[in-house]
Amino acid sequence: MAMAPDYTLEAEARACGVMRVAGVDEVGRGPLAGPVTASVVILDTADIPDGLNDSKLLSGKKRIALFSEIISRAEVSVGHASVEEIDRMNILRASHLAMERAVAGLRMPPDHLLIDGNMIPAGLTIPALAVVKGDARSLSIAAASIVAKITRDRLMVDLAQQHPGYGWETNAGYPSKQHKAALRDLGVTPHHRRSFKPVHNILYQGKSLSS
Repeated sequence: MAMAPDYTLEAEARACGVMRVAGVDEVGRGPLAGPVTASVVILDTADIPDGLNDSKLLSGKKRIALFSEIISRAEVSVGHASVEEIDRMNILRASHLAMERAVAGLRMPPDHLLIDGNMIPAGLTIPALAVVKGDARSLSIAAASIVAKITRDRLMVDLAQQHPGYGWETNAGYPSKQHKAALRDLGVTPHHRRSFKPVHNILYQGKSLSS
């Protein structure tokens, strides 16, 4: 049976005198289009929504319901890094920038961060712990994973209205069969990541064919 996240890591930090413990997660490293999005969540210990889990393990309906509960019952902030930033600095650094922006967006800074993954973004000055598979271990990180995913999915639905045919409303910019076929047939949009190989290859082939 899959491990469910709990409040152990947060409780350990609070036992050391830390009051405001925040979970941080990002979504959108793998897509060929759209920004990378991060979220930070500080749960209210007396009012934690039931059913929090890694967003990838939840149904779409459950994710949306939990998203609304988290927004109304916790402190939440979201940050993005743009396609231009991803292409300029690489996806890892851009995802860290999105995390830094999410943390900076909180009304009051946290005292301690629990960050999904094995690296702590260099621009963060708040004490932090990197937690591998954090969205399956920490309720705060799980909540952040849900907020980041729903926020980014909705953003990609909006972009899909402007650029129909790529299927972003269902694939969120990930390299699905439909998305890759549309890249070949319809070409590259301003929202595509030019540093990612499938997009770069189409641009490069297009130039070589027209030269």
